[in-house]
Amino acid sequence: MVGVVTDVERAAGAVGAPETSAPSEAPIAGAGAAQDLSPASAEPHAVVARVMLESPLPQLDRLFDYLVPSALRADARAGVRVKVPLRSAGRTARGYIVELVDHPGYQGSLSEIDEIVSPLPVLTPEVWALARRLADRAAGSACDIVRLAVPPRFVRVEKAFLARRAAEQAAESVNATTDPASPTAAGGEGTSGPVRGIVALELTAYSIDDARHLAEPGARSAIDAVATVTAVTDSAGAAHTVGHWALTVAELAAAVYRAGESVIVAVPDYRDQISLEQALAHVGVTEAVVPLDARQARNERYGNFLTALDGAPHIVVGNRSSLYAPVSGLGLIVVWDEGDSLQTEPLAPYVHVRDAALVRQEQSGARLAFVSHSRSTEVERLVELGFLHPVFPAPRYLPRVVPTAEQDDPDSPQNSARIPSSAWAVARKALETGPVLVQVARPGYAPVLACQSCSMPALCTVCSGPLRVARAGERPSCSLCGAIAVNWSCSHCQGTSFRFASIGSGRTADELGRAFPGTRVIVADGDHPVLTVDARPALVVATRGAEPIASGGYRAVLLLDGPRMLARESLRVAEDCLRWWSNAIALSAPRATTVLVGVGGELAKSLVTWRQDVVTAEELVDRRRLRFPPAVRIATVTGAADTVATAMTELRVLVTDEEWAKMDTLGPVPADDGLVRVIVRFDYAVGASVARHLRALVVKNATTRRPRGGRSAAYRPPPTLRVRFDDSEIME
Repeated sequence: MVGVVTDVERAAGAVGAPETSAPSEAPIAGAGAAQDLSPASAEPHAVVARVMLESPLPQLDRLFDYLVPSALRADARAGVRVKVPLRSAGRTARGYIVELVDHPGYQGSLSEIDEIVSPLPVLTPEVWALARRLADRAAGSACDIVRLAVPPRFVRVEKAFLARRAAEQAAESVNATTDPASPTAAGGEGTSGPVRGIVALELTAYSIDDARHLAEPGARSAIDAVATVTAVTDSAGAAHTVGHWALTVAELAAAVYRAGESVIVAVPDYRDQISLEQALAHVGVTEAVVPLDARQARNERYGNFLTALDGAPHIVVGNRSSLYAPVSGLGLIVVWDEGDSLQTEPLAPYVHVRDAALVRQEQSGARLAFVSHSRSTEVERLVELGFLHPVFPAPRYLPRVVPTAEQDDPDSPQNSARIPSSAWAVARKALETGPVLVQVARPGYAPVLACQSCSMPALCTVCSGPLRVARAGERPSCSLCGAIAVNWSCSHCQGTSFRFASIGSGRTADELGRAFPGTRVIVADGDHPVLTVDARPALVVATRGAEPIASGGYRAVLLLDGPRMLARESLRVAEDCLRWWSNAIALSAPRATTVLVGVGGELAKSLVTWRQDVVTAEELVDRRRLRFPPAVRIATVTGAADTVATAMTELRVLVTDEEWAKMDTLGPVPADDGLVRVIVRFDYAVGASVARHLRALVVKNATTRRPRGGRSAAYRPPPTLRVRFDDSEIME
């Protein structure tokens, strides 16, 4: 294939180049191109399109020059979908026109664009610049981000959108001609878009000074949400209970939208999206809301995407991919609970919503707000650097939290139990007036079994997977292969009886049902999703993140399994637990009691004083001392042992001595499927250089020649080298 990079030096120079193709890069010539279209013989006013191909191959992550035929020039615009020829065998590829130029950067014959799939420019220049910047930062392909940003095309939806827009433009033209007060009719220039400027913000429970700061264009803030629920009503007068964070975000979004600017709000999942949409309805901007989320039907999502593309101000609400919405006049970006694991993109190049928001804010000049009950260490770092302005409730809200580990005698039988006597007493009193939330660590009935005799984990005799009890009365079965544990015996001591090593939501609900006869018990987890509960007395047993919203708030909250949550092997375990517990406390009614079972020390103190930022600040100090993210950036390099070793050797050759002094490596260590993994740690100052060089190594590895023909002794599998930047779960 023409132009393929086959050595490290050329790859390092090609990858990370600007969006335009370098003069030395050859385009992909179409099969059967007979005429000579070189600059010497091309027509005087030739139009060349620079096209981004939709291809998973890293060596094709650049722009290619194609000639635009005369018949297609009317519809050829930046951002439209096209179909272009590849080099051989009559193959074609889909892509997007990124820009149009008069002269190609390649001195030779160019293939022509086969087809313009749609005349609608769906890839805006702003979104393309965002995708290119994020891909370069994460050593990935821009097309992988564009695939998230632009939904698949639906012809029927697109035709309806174009017809509707044509009718609106015709109506505006008639009004502009007949209305003498119109700037266009009077010969004026009119306005080309929303007027950007200071907006008036009225934030409930926040100080006036903080509201003024958030009103400034380009302001960046970390907002600590008020930890309680609030009642709102929609346009139809229906009452809803939402988290106070949703009302805060809705007030921010409404103020910016009413000033003529667009807003993007990214939330972790559909539960938060529903609460936010209810809060937006309460503040009276329902007509501006454009939902973009993964739960929508594909045609509905594409229709909403086109609505966001129409040039009018909108409030886009959705999951992490909503950060790429093609709105115009962007005035505010809000990210709710950016520390949630759902805010991390699971597809390459694994761009976190936080990084996407920071880069888009820098490019657009919009305001940016990270709203949460408990900050992540990444946000805490930006606050300490002065990049983000911290915003606290005024006056500060203090929930009523009782940590059982700080009681007089935490080791006494009544206090060391999974549900201590003090928690039973709080729940019993709260059930007189309303629902009680019980948060547990694991779903299911008994997700982990152990031998009764030696306490070793009970393993399947077929595949050695862990045994579990899915629901009450069932026989133990394997969680991997599903085999029933018949005639089971422990491989360690030959014992034949089990015990519950871990209790899930189902078993907890059974125990609470026996302790409180006649009381409703509701299970809310991944298998039993529950969004809301009414104000009647009930025990709601929920896993972390699946807690439903109670009408008027929970009268008490019991946080169980704290030590088990903290025992998880993760770099983020402390901040994750703080966030899970804080979000559960925020669902309680004002002045309701929360019982934190089995956890004391600084974590408990931070919840009692509602100063989670103190713990994240201390965590950040430890990360700096140990050189762990976010104190430094990391890149995990995974592949075959010899491939990774070669890549690390070549990386050392590519970087300068000054850059290498700011880097170090950990590993290699075994990974899945017989591969190995190396962690490269580096300072933020050399991040661009490290990303460029690692991308070059990925391209070189992808273009390594492989033997043709059948599998012989000389056969080796295709080379694999995976690079992931800023993976915080390096301990898993």
